Amino acid sequence: MAPSTTSNRRATTRQRRGGSVLAAVVATAVLAACSGVEVRDGSDDQAAATGEPTAASGPLELAVLPKAVGHEFWNTVRAGAECAAELAGDVTVEWDGVTAETDVEGQVNLVQNFVTRQVDGIVYAATDSTALAPATQGALDAGIPVAMIDSGTDPQPEDVPLYATDNRAAAVEAANLLAEELGAGEHEVALIEFQPGSQTNTERVEGFTEGLGQHDNLTLVGQQPSHSDVNEARRVTEDILTANPNLAGIFAANEPSVLGAAQAVEAAGRSGEIVIIGWDAAPDEVAGLRSGQISALVVQNPFNMGYLGVQNMVEHLREGSPLESADTGVTFLTQENVDTEEAQAILEPSCDNPPVG
Repeated sequence: MAPSTTSNRRATTRQRRGGSVLAAVVATAVLAACSGVEVRDGSDDQAAATGEPTAASGPLELAVLPKAVGHEFWNTVRAGAECAAELAGDVTVEWDGVTAETDVEGQVNLVQNFVTRQVDGIVYAATDSTALAPATQGALDAGIPVAMIDSGTDPQPEDVPLYATDNRAAAVEAANLLAEELGAGEHEVALIEFQPGSQTNTERVEGFTEGLGQHDNLTLVGQQPSHSDVNEARRVTEDILTANPNLAGIFAANEPSVLGAAQAVEAAGRSGEIVIIGWDAAPDEVAGLRSGQISALVVQNPFNMGYLGVQNMVEHLREGSPLESADTGVTFLTQENVDTEEAQAILEPSCDNPPVG
Protein backbone atom coordinates (compact mmCIF):
# COMPACT_ATOMS: atom_id res chain seq x y z
CA MET A 1 0.00 0.00 0.00
CA ALA A 2 1.53 3.36 -1.03
CA PRO A 3 1.38 6.30 1.36
CA SER A 4 -0.98 9.15 0.41
CA THR A 5 0.62 12.47 -0.55
CA THR A 6 -0.18 15.86 0.98
CA SER A 7 -1.97 16.89 -2.19
CA ASN A 8 -4.13 13.76 -2.16
CA ARG A 9 -5.06 14.36 1.49
CA ARG A 10 -5.98 17.96 0.76
CA ALA A 11 -8.01 16.99 -2.28
CA THR A 12 -10.00 14.55 -0.17
CA THR A 13 -10.48 17.19 2.51
CA ARG A 14 -11.69 19.77 -0.03
CA GLN A 15 -14.23 17.33 -1.41
CA ARG A 16 -15.65 16.88 2.09
CA ARG A 17 -15.71 20.67 2.49
CA GLY A 18 -17.51 21.29 -0.80
CA GLY A 19 -21.16 22.25 -0.67
CA SER A 20 -22.97 24.19 1.97
CA VAL A 21 -22.09 21.92 4.89
CA LEU A 22 -18.73 22.29 6.63
CA ALA A 23 -16.51 19.24 6.81
CA ALA A 24 -17.40 17.20 9.87
CA VAL A 25 -16.06 15.23 12.83
CA VAL A 26 -15.06 11.68 12.32
CA ALA A 27 -16.11 9.32 15.04
CA THR A 28 -12.91 7.32 14.62
CA ALA A 29 -9.86 8.06 12.51
CA VAL A 30 -6.63 6.13 12.80
CA LEU A 31 -3.48 5.89 10.82
CA ALA A 32 -2.95 2.56 9.09
CA ALA A 33 0.34 0.72 9.35
CA CYS A 34 1.13 2.21 5.97
CA SER A 35 2.39 5.67 7.04
CA GLY A 36 0.33 8.67 5.92
CA VAL A 37 -2.77 6.69 5.00
CA GLU A 38 -5.93 8.00 6.68
CA VAL A 39 -8.41 5.25 7.57
CA ARG A 40 -12.00 6.14 8.44
CA ASP A 41 -14.87 3.99 9.63
CA GLY A 42 -17.43 5.24 7.17
CA SER A 43 -19.07 7.69 9.55
CA ASP A 44 -18.12 10.79 7.47
CA ASP A 45 -21.50 10.94 5.78
CA GLN A 46 -23.34 10.83 9.08
CA ALA A 47 -21.02 13.46 10.60
CA ALA A 48 -21.41 15.72 7.57
CA ALA A 49 -25.17 15.52 7.96
CA THR A 50 -24.87 16.83 11.52
CA GLY A 51 -22.65 19.75 10.52
CA GLU A 52 -19.91 18.81 12.97
CA PRO A 53 -16.25 19.57 12.07
CA THR A 54 -14.13 16.74 10.74
CA ALA A 55 -10.92 15.82 12.54
CA ALA A 56 -7.98 15.59 10.14
CA SER A 57 -4.71 13.74 10.35
CA GLY A 58 -1.50 14.11 8.39
CA PRO A 59 0.25 17.27 7.20
CA LEU A 60 -1.46 20.62 7.64
CA GLU A 61 -0.91 23.91 5.83
CA LEU A 62 -1.94 27.05 7.70
CA ALA A 63 -1.91 30.60 6.38
CA VAL A 64 -0.87 33.12 9.06
CA LEU A 65 -1.29 36.78 8.14
CA PRO A 66 -0.18 39.77 10.26
CA LYS A 67 -1.59 43.24 9.76
CA ALA A 68 1.70 44.10 8.08
CA VAL A 69 5.13 42.58 7.78
CA GLY A 70 8.29 44.24 9.06
CA HIS A 71 7.42 45.51 12.54
CA GLU A 72 9.03 43.87 15.57
CA PHE A 73 5.62 43.09 17.03
CA TRP A 74 4.60 40.99 14.04
CA ASN A 75 8.00 39.29 13.88
CA THR A 76 7.32 38.05 17.41
CA VAL A 77 3.83 36.88 16.42
CA ARG A 78 5.47 34.88 13.65
CA ALA A 79 7.93 33.32 16.08
CA GLY A 80 5.04 32.16 18.27
CA ALA A 81 3.13 30.74 15.32
CA GLU A 82 6.14 28.85 14.01
CA CYS A 83 6.93 27.55 17.50
CA ALA A 84 3.44 26.07 17.83
CA ALA A 85 3.72 24.53 14.38
CA GLU A 86 7.10 22.99 15.23
CA LEU A 87 5.83 21.50 18.48
CA ALA A 88 2.69 20.15 16.80
CA GLY A 89 4.69 18.45 14.06
CA ASP A 90 3.93 18.16 10.33
CA VAL A 91 2.45 21.67 10.18
CA THR A 92 3.51 24.26 7.62
CA VAL A 93 3.00 27.96 8.37
CA GLU A 94 2.58 30.11 5.28
CA TRP A 95 3.49 33.58 6.58
CA ASP A 96 2.42 36.44 4.32
CA GLY A 97 1.24 40.00 4.75
CA VAL A 98 0.91 43.43 3.23
CA THR A 99 3.70 45.97 3.74
CA ALA A 100 1.49 48.62 5.37
CA GLU A 101 -1.54 48.37 7.63
CA THR A 102 -3.29 50.89 5.41
CA ASP A 103 -3.36 48.36 2.55
CA VAL A 104 -6.73 46.92 3.53
CA GLU A 105 -7.60 45.82 -0.01
CA GLY A 106 -4.27 44.02 -0.25
CA GLN A 107 -5.06 42.00 2.87
CA VAL A 108 -8.52 41.15 1.58
CA ASN A 109 -6.88 39.79 -1.58
CA LEU A 110 -4.39 37.77 0.46
CA VAL A 111 -7.15 36.08 2.45
CA GLN A 112 -9.06 35.33 -0.74
CA ASN A 113 -5.92 33.90 -2.36
CA PHE A 114 -5.41 31.49 0.52
CA VAL A 115 -9.06 30.46 0.26
CA THR A 116 -8.51 29.74 -3.42
CA ARG A 117 -5.43 27.69 -2.55
CA GLN A 118 -7.58 25.74 -0.09
CA VAL A 119 -5.22 25.86 2.87
CA ASP A 120 -6.36 23.88 5.88
CA GLY A 121 -6.87 26.91 8.12
CA ILE A 122 -6.35 30.68 8.22
CA VAL A 123 -5.03 32.60 11.23
CA TYR A 124 -4.86 36.37 10.76
CA ALA A 125 -5.12 39.89 12.18
CA ALA A 126 -7.62 42.15 10.42
CA THR A 127 -6.35 45.53 9.24
CA ASP A 128 -9.92 46.82 9.12
CA SER A 129 -12.66 45.20 11.20
CA THR A 130 -15.47 45.97 8.77
CA ALA A 131 -13.70 45.47 5.44
CA LEU A 132 -12.28 42.07 6.40
CA ALA A 133 -15.57 40.63 7.70
CA PRO A 134 -16.69 39.42 4.24
CA ALA A 135 -13.28 37.81 3.65
CA THR A 136 -13.59 35.86 6.89
CA GLN A 137 -17.09 34.74 5.96
CA GLY A 138 -15.86 33.73 2.51
CA ALA A 139 -13.29 31.42 4.06
CA LEU A 140 -15.90 29.88 6.36
CA ASP A 141 -18.27 29.39 3.42
CA ALA A 142 -15.47 27.51 1.65
CA GLY A 143 -15.14 25.20 4.64
CA ILE A 144 -11.87 26.70 5.87
CA PRO A 145 -11.77 27.46 9.62
CA VAL A 146 -10.54 30.89 10.68
CA ALA A 147 -8.94 32.17 13.88
CA MET A 148 -8.18 35.85 14.53
CA ILE A 149 -5.10 37.17 16.33
CA ASP A 150 -4.71 40.68 17.75
CA SER A 151 -7.66 42.13 15.80
CA GLY A 152 -11.02 40.66 14.86
CA THR A 153 -13.83 41.72 12.55
CA ASP A 154 -17.21 43.37 12.92
CA PRO A 155 -19.28 41.29 12.92
CA GLN A 156 -17.16 38.50 14.41
CA PRO A 157 -18.66 35.08 13.60
CA GLU A 158 -19.42 33.00 16.70
CA ASP A 159 -17.20 30.15 15.50
CA VAL A 160 -14.20 32.43 14.86
CA PRO A 161 -12.08 32.95 18.01
CA LEU A 162 -9.94 35.96 18.85
CA TYR A 163 -6.58 35.61 20.58
CA ALA A 164 -5.73 39.12 21.68
CA THR A 165 -4.99 41.63 24.39
CA ASP A 166 -7.84 43.19 26.33
CA ASN A 167 -7.00 46.46 24.61
CA ARG A 168 -9.68 48.55 26.26
CA ALA A 169 -8.71 47.59 29.82
CA ALA A 170 -5.00 48.03 29.09
CA ALA A 171 -5.61 51.49 27.60
CA VAL A 172 -7.57 52.53 30.68
CA GLU A 173 -4.52 51.59 32.73
CA ALA A 174 -2.33 53.59 30.32
CA ALA A 175 -4.35 56.69 31.23
CA ASN A 176 -3.89 55.86 34.91
CA LEU A 177 -0.13 55.50 34.42
CA LEU A 178 -0.01 58.85 32.63
CA ALA A 179 -1.94 60.52 35.45
CA GLU A 180 0.35 58.96 38.06
CA GLU A 181 3.49 60.12 36.28
CA LEU A 182 2.19 63.66 35.80
CA GLY A 183 0.99 64.01 39.38
CA ALA A 184 -1.22 66.73 40.83
CA GLY A 185 -2.18 69.87 38.93
CA GLU A 186 -3.74 70.58 35.57
CA HIS A 187 -2.05 68.90 32.60
CA GLU A 188 -2.55 68.90 28.85
CA VAL A 189 -2.11 65.54 27.12
CA ALA A 190 -2.23 64.12 23.60
CA LEU A 191 -3.13 60.81 21.97
CA ILE A 192 -1.30 59.40 18.95
CA GLU A 193 -3.52 56.62 17.67
CA PHE A 194 -2.58 54.51 14.64
CA GLN A 195 -5.11 53.05 12.18
CA PRO A 196 -8.72 54.26 12.33
CA GLY A 197 -11.03 51.37 11.44
CA SER A 198 -8.82 48.78 13.10
CA GLN A 199 -10.53 47.04 16.00
CA THR A 200 -7.45 47.37 18.21
CA ASN A 201 -7.14 51.07 17.48
CA THR A 202 -10.80 51.66 18.31
CA GLU A 203 -10.53 49.75 21.59
CA ARG A 204 -7.37 51.56 22.69
CA VAL A 205 -8.81 54.98 21.87
CA GLU A 206 -12.02 54.17 23.75
CA GLY A 207 -10.12 52.73 26.70
CA PHE A 208 -7.76 55.68 26.98
CA THR A 209 -10.65 58.15 26.71
CA GLU A 210 -12.49 56.24 29.43
CA GLY A 211 -9.39 56.33 31.62
CA LEU A 212 -8.96 60.06 31.12
CA GLY A 213 -12.51 60.54 32.34
CA GLN A 214 -11.34 59.32 35.75
CA HIS A 215 -8.78 62.14 36.01
CA ASP A 216 -10.31 65.61 35.94
CA ASN A 217 -6.87 67.24 35.92
CA LEU A 218 -5.98 65.79 32.51
CA THR A 219 -7.22 67.51 29.36
CA LEU A 220 -6.93 65.94 25.91
CA VAL A 221 -5.79 68.73 23.59
CA GLY A 222 -4.62 66.75 20.57
CA GLN A 223 -5.46 63.44 18.88
CA GLN A 224 -4.00 62.31 15.57
CA PRO A 225 -3.43 58.98 13.76
CA SER A 226 0.03 57.85 12.70
CA HIS A 227 -1.26 55.25 10.21
CA SER A 228 1.38 53.00 11.78
CA ASP A 229 4.17 55.00 10.15
CA VAL A 230 7.05 56.36 12.24
CA ASN A 231 7.55 59.43 10.06
CA GLU A 232 3.84 60.25 10.11
CA ALA A 233 3.79 59.83 13.90
CA ARG A 234 6.69 62.25 14.22
CA ARG A 235 5.00 64.80 11.96
CA VAL A 236 1.65 64.79 13.76
CA THR A 237 3.35 64.93 17.15
CA GLU A 238 5.40 67.93 16.03
CA ASP A 239 2.16 69.63 14.95
CA ILE A 240 0.56 68.93 18.34
CA LEU A 241 3.63 70.24 20.17
CA THR A 242 3.58 73.43 18.11
CA ALA A 243 -0.12 74.00 18.73
CA ASN A 244 0.12 73.13 22.43
CA PRO A 245 3.37 74.46 23.96
CA ASN A 246 2.21 73.41 27.44
CA LEU A 247 1.75 69.78 26.49
CA ALA A 248 2.79 67.60 29.43
CA GLY A 249 2.01 64.03 28.38
CA ILE A 250 1.51 61.73 25.40
CA PHE A 251 -0.07 58.31 25.02
CA ALA A 252 1.14 56.63 21.82
CA ALA A 253 -0.91 53.57 20.96
CA ASN A 254 1.42 51.29 18.97
CA GLU A 255 5.08 50.77 18.09
CA PRO A 256 5.46 53.24 15.16
CA SER A 257 3.41 55.84 17.03
CA VAL A 258 5.66 55.57 20.08
CA LEU A 259 8.89 55.81 18.10
CA GLY A 260 7.71 58.77 16.04
CA ALA A 261 6.35 60.64 19.08
CA ALA A 262 9.61 60.08 20.97
CA GLN A 263 11.60 61.43 18.02
CA ALA A 264 9.44 64.56 17.89
CA VAL A 265 9.78 65.17 21.62
CA GLU A 266 13.54 64.70 21.43
CA ALA A 267 13.83 67.05 18.44
CA ALA A 268 11.92 69.67 20.44
CA GLY A 269 14.44 69.31 23.26
CA ARG A 270 11.78 68.12 25.70
CA SER A 271 12.82 64.50 26.37
CA GLY A 272 12.27 63.69 30.03
CA GLU A 273 10.02 66.74 30.37
CA ILE A 274 7.04 65.35 28.45
CA VAL A 275 5.78 62.06 29.86
CA ILE A 276 5.35 59.37 27.19
CA ILE A 277 3.31 56.25 27.85
CA GLY A 278 3.82 53.86 24.96
CA TRP A 279 2.46 50.60 23.62
CA ASP A 280 4.47 47.53 22.54
CA ALA A 281 8.11 46.76 23.22
CA ALA A 282 10.34 47.04 20.17
CA PRO A 283 14.07 47.29 21.04
CA ASP A 284 14.12 51.06 20.45
CA GLU A 285 11.10 51.46 22.73
CA VAL A 286 12.78 49.48 25.50
CA ALA A 287 15.93 51.55 25.03
CA GLY A 288 13.82 54.69 25.41
CA LEU A 289 12.31 53.25 28.58
CA ARG A 290 15.73 52.55 30.05
CA SER A 291 16.98 56.05 29.22
CA GLY A 292 13.94 57.76 30.73
CA GLN A 293 12.69 59.11 27.41
CA ILE A 294 9.63 56.85 27.80
CA SER A 295 8.01 56.52 31.24
CA ALA A 296 6.13 53.23 30.78
CA LEU A 297 5.22 50.69 28.12
CA VAL A 298 2.06 48.66 27.74
CA VAL A 299 3.51 45.36 26.57
CA GLN A 300 1.38 42.74 24.88
CA ASN A 301 2.34 39.11 24.38
CA PRO A 302 2.53 38.78 20.59
CA PHE A 303 4.36 35.46 20.87
CA ASN A 304 1.33 34.06 22.69
CA MET A 305 -1.03 35.39 20.02
CA GLY A 306 0.75 33.53 17.24
CA TYR A 307 1.26 30.46 19.40
CA LEU A 308 -2.35 30.11 20.54
CA GLY A 309 -3.71 30.87 17.07
CA VAL A 310 -1.76 28.04 15.48
CA GLN A 311 -1.92 25.61 18.42
CA ASN A 312 -5.69 25.82 18.72
CA MET A 313 -6.22 25.69 14.97
CA VAL A 314 -4.17 22.49 14.77
CA GLU A 315 -6.11 20.93 17.65
CA HIS A 316 -9.36 21.94 15.97
CA LEU A 317 -8.35 20.33 12.69
CA ARG A 318 -6.82 17.19 14.16
CA GLU A 319 -9.02 16.55 17.17
CA GLY A 320 -12.22 18.42 16.39
CA SER A 321 -11.84 20.57 19.50
CA PRO A 322 -13.83 23.85 19.50
CA LEU A 323 -12.08 27.13 18.78
CA GLU A 324 -12.48 29.47 21.77
CA SER A 325 -11.18 33.00 22.29
CA ALA A 326 -8.53 33.83 24.89
CA ASP A 327 -6.95 36.91 26.46
CA THR A 328 -3.23 36.72 25.63
CA GLY A 329 -2.20 38.98 28.50
CA VAL A 330 -0.42 42.29 29.07
CA THR A 331 2.51 43.53 31.16
CA PHE A 332 3.20 47.13 32.20
CA LEU A 333 6.90 47.87 31.99
CA THR A 334 8.79 50.62 33.82
CA GLN A 335 12.45 51.19 34.59
CA GLU A 336 11.86 49.39 37.88
CA ASN A 337 10.64 46.07 36.47
CA VAL A 338 12.10 45.89 32.95
CA ASP A 339 14.86 43.49 34.04
CA THR A 340 12.63 41.08 35.98
CA GLU A 341 12.32 37.46 34.88
CA GLU A 342 8.68 37.96 33.89
CA ALA A 343 9.51 40.98 31.74
CA GLN A 344 12.43 39.29 30.02
CA ALA A 345 10.31 36.25 29.15
CA ILE A 346 7.99 38.58 27.23
CA LEU A 347 10.75 40.69 25.70
CA GLU A 348 12.96 37.77 24.66
CA PRO A 349 10.57 34.88 24.01
CA SER A 350 11.93 31.45 23.15
CA CYS A 351 10.31 28.29 21.88
CA ASP A 352 12.38 26.40 24.44
CA ASN A 353 10.51 28.22 27.22
CA PRO A 354 7.59 30.01 25.51
CA PRO A 355 5.73 32.75 27.43
CA VAL A 356 2.32 31.21 26.84
CA GLY A 357 -0.64 30.38 28.99
